[in-house]
Amino acid sequence: MTQRIWTAALAVIGDEILSGRTQDKNVAQIAAWLNVQGIRLAEVRIVADKTDAIVEAINILRQRNDYLFTTGGIGPTHDDITVDAIATALGVPVAFHPQALAVLETYYAERGGLTEARKRMARVPQGADLIENRMSGAPGIKIGNIFIMAGVPHITAGMLDALTGTLEGGLPVLSRTIGCWVAESEVADLLSQAEKAHEGVAIGSYPFFRDGKVGANFVVRATDAALADRCIADLTAALEQSGRSVVGDGI
Repeated sequence: MTQRIWTAALAVIGDEILSGRTQDKNVAQIAAWLNVQGIRLAEVRIVADKTDAIVEAINILRQRNDYLFTTGGIGPTHDDITVDAIATALGVPVAFHPQALAVLETYYAERGGLTEARKRMARVPQGADLIENRMSGAPGIKIGNIFIMAGVPHITAGMLDALTGTLEGGLPVLSRTIGCWVAESEVADLLSQAEKAHEGVAIGSYPFFRDGKVGANFVVRATDAALADRCIADLTAALEQSGRSVVGDGI
């Protein structure tokens, strides 16, 4: 029987990412978190702060994946339009969530009070639930298979922590790594043969140039630890038989 593979997409929302002013750090941490939940990050789209673009991305990504995560655009300013755009995509109105208002009132009680701008962070697509935010008060949002989170990486991390263990997924994806001082093109056939010989594994090749030499790290991923170990052992043997020296755990 084929193991059910659960997938997620990520929509990174914000002009600041596309302009290069801000470097996104959420893709890596969300991908790593999803692997532990038994869910594979299948695709990432970076979307401008434009309603039509966000609506299009949401409706495409949520329909072809089990889950859709978004980061960015849920703050207190006029250009934070993610909530409105997702509500439009789902065909529901935007409403103030009473629990979110209560959380924000408490959080800002000694921080200048709940202004109209801050109150915007309690707006959700109607029918949504909240994702706890222990860092800055303003909660994330979940509605259907969509999880709407902050763009600030450490706040995103806290929201992911709150979601840990709550999503249905498959087996966690495990990885094993070896390294070799070789151009990946010289061992491409060996990598392909190893992957074909071990059904259920995926082998990634990550080349680098260091200390004046070309090398590559090879990462074997699988949901079965024994299978990953067998594949890494066979690949190591094949590389050594071809005259290459292999470094365990990568270079």
